[in-house]
Amino acid sequence: MAIFVAVLFISSFGTVSAQKASARATVEPSEIMIGQQAMINLQVITPKEKTIQFPVYEKEIVPGVEVLTMLKPDTLIENNVMTLNFKYIVTSFDSTLYNIPHIPVFDGTDTIFSNSFGLKVTSPVLKDSTVAYLEKLKSKQTDSIDFNQLQLNDIKPVQKPPFVWTDYLWVLWLLLGLLLLAALIVTIVYLALKKKRKGYFFTPPQVLPPHVRAIQALDRLKSEKLGQQEGREKEYYTKITDILRYYLFERYGMQAMEMTSGEILNEIRKYAEADSVHENLKQILSTSDLVKFAKYKPYADENDLSMMNAYFVVNQTRQPDPVSENKEVKSNDNEI
Repeated sequence: MAIFVAVLFISSFGTVSAQKASARATVEPSEIMIGQQAMINLQVITPKEKTIQFPVYEKEIVPGVEVLTMLKPDTLIENNVMTLNFKYIVTSFDSTLYNIPHIPVFDGTDTIFSNSFGLKVTSPVLKDSTVAYLEKLKSKQTDSIDFNQLQLNDIKPVQKPPFVWTDYLWVLWLLLGLLLLAALIVTIVYLALKKKRKGYFFTPPQVLPPHVRAIQALDRLKSEKLGQQEGREKEYYTKITDILRYYLFERYGMQAMEMTSGEILNEIRKYAEADSVHENLKQILSTSDLVKFAKYKPYADENDLSMMNAYFVVNQTRQPDPVSENKEVKSNDNEI
């Protein structure tokens, strides 16, 4: 169901108008077949000073109607009136008429509800002769299955594609890659033997744990003070989210660099049991989406909060310190 946080749209920081926002929801098309997609457009008209919160659906908008993705919002301001369009791509795999009673929108003071609307999902239409034969099978008038009477077409054989020489460029790249790999191996062996003859060996650099590198990256970003510089909010949140996405990839193998904010929040629950990890990460990703897609101008306190929550996420999900574990084992041995 909906999590009523994630996406905020702020146009300016002027005096809040007393006029209420209005919300209107439409779906196009209103009738689809099983597995097809439809787009729900939630339009909000409000004074530009209002703060608007749209719902983010992690899975279903109503039972049976799945939300596949949320598109980048459109914002239009004319004569101090702001029009926001937020689009949801949905689908369904059960044939019925779904009623979406309303979509809630929070304008900073009150919760505004959109109109209700329906989405009809239908099954593929079978021929009359096919339906009649299926009825015979259902009533056990026949025990055998005749595919000719069912009028189901055979699967077409696999066709051989025409020859295109560019499709085989990978062979050339593979050979070049093998040659480069062989040259690299020979170079490494040569350098190792050369250094051995000189009386010393190559020592690989120390590989720091993912949480240590993430903390160092956050320290460097903090020292740049981008969050305190007007007009560099997008750069600031791009860097802070990239640091966390790469950390999650190294820590858990999560493909966070290619995932949306909602997908990351769903996935982190599989690895981090503490609710605070999910909430801290949600605050960072939600604010980042606002800055990137809605031209939101966060306060300096929000930027500091995002940095602090980034440190919390890394420290709360860090790998156990092997040194600390060894000390605990030794202390237990001494006690025994």
